[in-house]
Amino acid sequence: MSRLRIVHRTGFSYKSPATASYNEARMLPFSGGDQFVFSATLDILPSATQNSYVDYWGTRVSTFEVLTPHTELSVTATSVVEVRPVVRETPDISWDQLTNTAQTTTQFVEFLHHTRMTEPPVEVVALAESIVGRGLSPAETAMAVCQAVHEHITYMQGVTGVHSTGADAWEAGQGVCQDIAHVTLGALRSVGIPARYVSGYLHPRPDAPLGETIVGESHAWVEWFTGDWFGYDPTNMIAIGERHVLIAHGRDYRDVSPLRGVYAGASASGVFVRVEITREA
Repeated sequence: MSRLRIVHRTGFSYKSPATASYNEARMLPFSGGDQFVFSATLDILPSATQNSYVDYWGTRVSTFEVLTPHTELSVTATSVVEVRPVVRETPDISWDQLTNTAQTTTQFVEFLHHTRMTEPPVEVVALAESIVGRGLSPAETAMAVCQAVHEHITYMQGVTGVHSTGADAWEAGQGVCQDIAHVTLGALRSVGIPARYVSGYLHPRPDAPLGETIVGESHAWVEWFTGDWFGYDPTNMIAIGERHVLIAHGRDYRDVSPLRGVYAGASASGVFVRVEITREA
């Protein structure tokens, strides 16, 4: 069990004042299962009234508008989360059972179809099919797909951006956790395994002492269904554990982006992000 304090500050800066902006934030952690949220607040500058709802994918969304001129919009999410990972085997069923369940249950439909960001290249489809051809079960196939993607894509910042597709990262052979998740999703979906994108945080230093604040970043991993939903981190090739904090589920990054919106009056903008993670217990 671990208790993590996460401070995630992000926002936009403008070269000339924005006269108005309309925004939505997905920055407050999910509470349920192995994860319990002690507190979660969202602070906005300039000050704005917040409204909230749970979106189609089950994510907490905060909406707000700023109607006074501003040269910077800053949003800070501060959360304290306790993660109690349960050691369990990867759920598994036969291919026939998976196909029957996936084709007769509406919740899986959108996690079987590709999006622009997860559309797999021909090589990725062939790779996934070759893994199935080894006679592996669905869960064994999912793990082997993660391994293959991990081996092909080297983690490297600055090669791709938030709008890059999985295919872009596969071609470059480099990318970040978002890209690795997108490629993995495309491969899994191409062979009939329902899979979804997960956004959240990963404490980067398991050996960090209590109370030490570490500069981190947002993280992404995947969950697949092979009898039950199971989360795995293909970037680090580790099971989801007490260092992971879940924020949102979706089909790809576009469903879970931390902050997005529209603005009027400004000539250009920049984005800033800083994440700090402290293990408290």
